[in-house]
Amino acid sequence: MLLLNFAHPFTERQRAQLGALVGTPIENILDIQTQFDPNESFAAQAVALIDSVGMSREQWQHTPLIVNPPSLSAIACAVIAELHGRMGYFPTIVRLRPVPDAVVPSFEVAEVIALNPLREEARRRR
Repeated sequence: MLLLNFAHPFTERQRAQLGALVGTPIENILDIQTQFDPNESFAAQAVALIDSVGMSREQWQHTPLIVNPPSLSAIACAVIAELHGRMGYFPTIVRLRPVPDAVVPSFEVAEVIALNPLREEARRRR
């Protein structure tokens, strides 16, 4: 399983937590530097960001992957839309949460959200 990480680097603990939740080891993590210029088009920057990953059309459609989206919601939405276009479906994402009562701020894997089944279920409610 490949993790496309558009946020802070994953710790070994987070990697293990994620692997346990999805039932398969996270074999590779691509940490993708995500810095957008607020004065430029986020749509165009999302295209460039996903281009920078360097995957082929076939890889986008067939590589099992999970996405840790960018923290800023507008960037995350643009990135997910671009990924959907290339993959043909919504990716599965990971959500992190702060560790309660941690002396030093740290985060743990809270849940894995399969967006495509979420979308399919929502279609039944329209």
